[in-house]
Amino acid sequence: MMLHKGKFNVLGVSVDALDYAYAVDSVLAAAKESRPFKVTALAVHGVMTGVMDPVHRWRLNGFDLVTPDGQPVRWALNLLHRTKLAKRVYGPDLTLHVCEAAAKDGIPVYFYGSRSEVLEALTSRLQAKFPELKIAGSAPSQFRQVSSDEKEQIAQKIRESGAGIVFVGLGCPRQEVFVHEFAEAIGKPLLAVGAAFDFHAGLKQQAPRWMQDRGLEWFFRLMQEPGRLWRRYLGLNSYFLILLFLQTIGLRRFSDGGSKPVAQVGYA
Repeated sequence: MMLHKGKFNVLGVSVDALDYAYAVDSVLAAAKESRPFKVTALAVHGVMTGVMDPVHRWRLNGFDLVTPDGQPVRWALNLLHRTKLAKRVYGPDLTLHVCEAAAKDGIPVYFYGSRSEVLEALTSRLQAKFPELKIAGSAPSQFRQVSSDEKEQIAQKIRESGAGIVFVGLGCPRQEVFVHEFAEAIGKPLLAVGAAFDFHAGLKQQAPRWMQDRGLEWFFRLMQEPGRLWRRYLGLNSYFLILLFLQTIGLRRFSDGGSKPVAQVGYA
C-alpha cells in the first residue's frame, strides 16, 4: 500500500507526507517513461536552507518530491498539518529501496558526486548487495562551478551511459541546485541523497537505529564531526524549533513562493 497525503508547508518549504513505497514507485515510473523527476530528502538543515534563501526555496518548491528525511521534519508535518505520518523517508534508506527496485526492473543507475574513491567503494558495495543492479556509470564532483559547455558535457555523459535513474551526492544545498539545473538536460529522475554515498560506501558510520528513531541522529553526527557541524546543528536546529513554534501558534506565516533564480549557479 502506497501513501501520499500531499505537500505541506513547513516554514515555507513544501514537504511531501508520503512513504517509501510511493517515493520508489514514483521514481521508477518516471525512469520507465524517461522523463525528468526531481527528488530530495530534507532534514532540518535542508529545510532551513530554503527558509533563509528565497531563491533556494523557489528551487525546492519546484521539486516533484521533497521527502521528510529527518525525524524533526516528520514531526513538523504531524504537528502543523496532522498528517499522522508514522515514518520518515530517509535519504540513505530511500537509496537502497530505489536500487533494489531498479535491480528487479533492470533499470541502470548512475552516481554523480563526492570523490572517486567514495564512488568506487559505493558502487562495489551496492553491486554486492544487489547483484542484479546495473550500474551505468559514475562521476566525481568537480567541486567548482562549471561553464555551460561543461554542463552539457556532464549531462551528455550521463545520457549516453544509458542510466535510467541518477543519484546525486554533493551535499546540501549544492546537490539540490544540481538537480534543479540538470534535470531537464539529463531527462531522467535525479535524487539528491546527500550522506548516502559516504554511508553506503562504508566511510561514515550511521547513527544506531534507536537514535535515528528518536531524532538524535544529529547528535551522533555532531559527536563525530564537532568542528564542522556544531554551527549547523546547534544554531540551525534551535532556529528551526523557534520558527516551528511560531508557525504552529499562528504568529508567523511562511510563504512558499520564493524568488525565481535569475542565473544558474553551475556547481558540479
